[in-house]
Amino acid sequence: MNVTLNNVRLSFPALWEARKGPDANSKASYQAAFLLDKKDNAKDIEAVKAAIAAITKDTFKGKQPPKIALRDGSEKPDVDGYGEGVMFINARSDKRPHVVGRKMEQLSPDDGIPYAGCYVNATIRLWGQDNQYGKRINAQLRAVQFVKKGDSFGEGDIDISKEFKPLDNEEDAI
Repeated sequence: MNVTLNNVRLSFPALWEARKGPDANSKASYQAAFLLDKKDNAKDIEAVKAAIAAITKDTFKGKQPPKIALRDGSEKPDVDGYGEGVMFINARSDKRPHVVGRKMEQLSPDDGIPYAGCYVNATIRLWGQDNQYGKRINAQLRAVQFVKKGDSFGEGDIDISKEFKPLDNEEDAI
């Protein structure tokens, strides 16, 4: 089931190069987390919950599996952007997602957008996993559209003038 998330914050993006997960046996994948404000993104949260309910009914005979893609931000209170008023979805894909700008132009890493903390629209596909690796509802990353700037998560760029002082004495040069 495909779902579009509108004007959500992007976190932990690996949109240009596949990244391995924390598990040593994990396969490298393209991935991102999408943060949904419980008030501002209430319609998107309801759409995701409706898809989860349909998958639960069809794949798991009405019994929700122990792990689902939609989680509460309070699970990660010490991570930038997460917390009480937020839900989040981790999505991944073996195939590189489409990444476009506001006017549907293809973006590249050199464009500097999107980045962790900006706002994006995203399409994901929710699906039920029921195999030897467990029962869960996962999210596949399909496409990302940059919407607008937001405060960057993490340390962000550094001001090099606050990191070092100019070296004036040529005699000390190596």
